[in-house]
Amino acid sequence: MGQCPTQLFNNISPEQFARLVEKAQAAGIPLNGESGTAEKMGIEVTWNYSPETQQLNIQCIHVPFFVSCNDVNTRISSLIQQTIA
Repeated sequence: MGQCPTQLFNNISPEQFARLVEKAQAAGIPLNGESGTAEKMGIEVTWNYSPETQQLNIQCIHVPFFVSCNDVNTRISSLIQQTIA
């Protein structure tokens, strides 16, 4: 399956981003650094975080055929909103 639309999250402080990284790592998702690519169970995402602008871009670049981009993006958005709230 192809790439999903990029999601942009604004007003993510460095502390909030650090919590997101910790939460992802606890779930077995190898998120390291302010940018990169990680894969788990056939779902591959790429991210770029700018502490200066406090913007986080996340894009799912590969999903298995049995998972929709909408499902993945909804889950990512939900997890980020829960973590930064």
